[in-house]
Amino acid sequence: MAAAKKAVLGPLVGAVDQGTSSTRFLVFNSKTAELLSHHQVEIKQEFPREGWVEQDPKEILQSVYECIEKTCEKLGQLNIDISNIKAIGVSNQRETTVVWDKLTGEPLYNAVVWLDLRTQSTVEKLSKRIPGNNNFVKSKTGLPLSTYFSAVKLRWLLDNVKKVQEAVEENRALFGTIDSWLIWSLTGGINGGVHCTDVTNASRTMLFNIHSLEWDKELCEFFGIPMEILPNVRSSSEIYGLMCLGDQSAALVGQMCFQDGQAKNTYGTGCFLLCNTGHKCVFSEHGLLTTVAYKLGRDKPVYYALEGSVAIAGAVIRWLRDNLGIIKSSEEIEKLAKEVGTSYGCYFVPAFSGLYAPYWEPSARGIICGLTQFTNKCHIAFAALEAVCFQTREILDAMNRDCGIPLSHLQVDGGMTSNKILMQLQADILYIPVVKPSMPETTALGAAMAAGAAEGVGVWSLEPEDLSAVTMERFEPQINAEESEIRYSTWKKAVMKSIGWVTTQSPESGDPSIFCSLPLGFFIVSSMVMLIGARYISG
Repeated sequence: MAAAKKAVLGPLVGAVDQGTSSTRFLVFNSKTAELLSHHQVEIKQEFPREGWVEQDPKEILQSVYECIEKTCEKLGQLNIDISNIKAIGVSNQRETTVVWDKLTGEPLYNAVVWLDLRTQSTVEKLSKRIPGNNNFVKSKTGLPLSTYFSAVKLRWLLDNVKKVQEAVEENRALFGTIDSWLIWSLTGGINGGVHCTDVTNASRTMLFNIHSLEWDKELCEFFGIPMEILPNVRSSSEIYGLMCLGDQSAALVGQMCFQDGQAKNTYGTGCFLLCNTGHKCVFSEHGLLTTVAYKLGRDKPVYYALEGSVAIAGAVIRWLRDNLGIIKSSEEIEKLAKEVGTSYGCYFVPAFSGLYAPYWEPSARGIICGLTQFTNKCHIAFAALEAVCFQTREILDAMNRDCGIPLSHLQVDGGMTSNKILMQLQADILYIPVVKPSMPETTALGAAMAAGAAEGVGVWSLEPEDLSAVTMERFEPQINAEESEIRYSTWKKAVMKSIGWVTTQSPESGDPSIFCSLPLGFFIVSSMVMLIGARYISG
């Protein structure tokens, strides 16, 4: 019998979407933006001590290989020829910090995740060295001094992990966020792997000058970071064997927020609201970050964004599942919330890692308040969803004050947007419409778009007239403005009660060997076939 003829769909573009909770590989048709196939693998998080959050870099890399392999198998079952994949983008969790040995390819410690709090005393010591009238760290990076960003995590590794110290002394160490680790590994590793990052990931390290778009010598000296371990910085859309773009910047591209003033909110492990400010670097007066949005080509201009970051969004659902056992799967939360339709006065502030924007308050911790004998798990589930929405409202209010022009609607994406109760709550609490694309994988789509649009690939046009129309679902507010404001003011009262909970920090030192965190990675199809061939064909 003759073999089935492979379907010809024109140029395809793949995207690795490596997040805090899971890794996915997705393949899109570059002419229609249609998602053809994908595969997802959940990633473990380790909590060796209170406030510490780690992941295994090798498990993350293996999950990428597995997702690529399984997706290609699915494409084969659909009779789609994988040789039509012309480029791959890699979108990643930002800030999460990895140090590895360039001679052996082995990580020298677990990845220190962006949520990790172990560096709080380092932050406090460093803050005393910044002159009150010259906060050069914030003016150069757009970021407040916080445990959130990579520089202090790297400083901790240099101070506390002997393997890292020795590798730096012997010129064997490489540092990177997850994009750098994946790209170096996927492009050859110890056999010529490319050590790079893009401007969006670099802008989240606190070592990168967002004006000159270079690693900053003064910042590296301030944090005590040797510049030779840093990756080369590239634009977000060019061929160097690869290219890079941070996950929230990828979502901004995927939502097609190319114009000054356009904004999107991504609901993942955390919640990230970005507003494109164009070529202008706008500094917030209301607790938001100034960050690089994207630079779509070596000779193209850089675009900036204001960003509000919430540490705990989808992570609160995972906590209810894994820590309290209230639900058996993440999808159950919607069913529980629907049973009661209200929190019955219960408010949940999930400040597990302190409060990020707009407070930047590391002393905060999670609280559930307003409990009565009537409160049950359904009310707590509802309060958890409301918490995500209230935190978004706080960021949106700050953004409106900074920009001067209130947003008339909010574009949303991410895994949590499939929860219709959450989306309706968000519209009610913001008191503006919430608009969701029918295809919510906009982070991966943005990674694919930037990869396919790179000079030398050119299979995806980013010109407005060429972008495919996207079907949207719209959620309108269904409560009156007075009720929305009353609920929001009560939430703010609960937030105030969560602040100041931690007055002393636990010790930071502790090498476990002693004591027993479009980013778009890109490479042309020939490289991809080599990478897949070794694992897919042999598998």
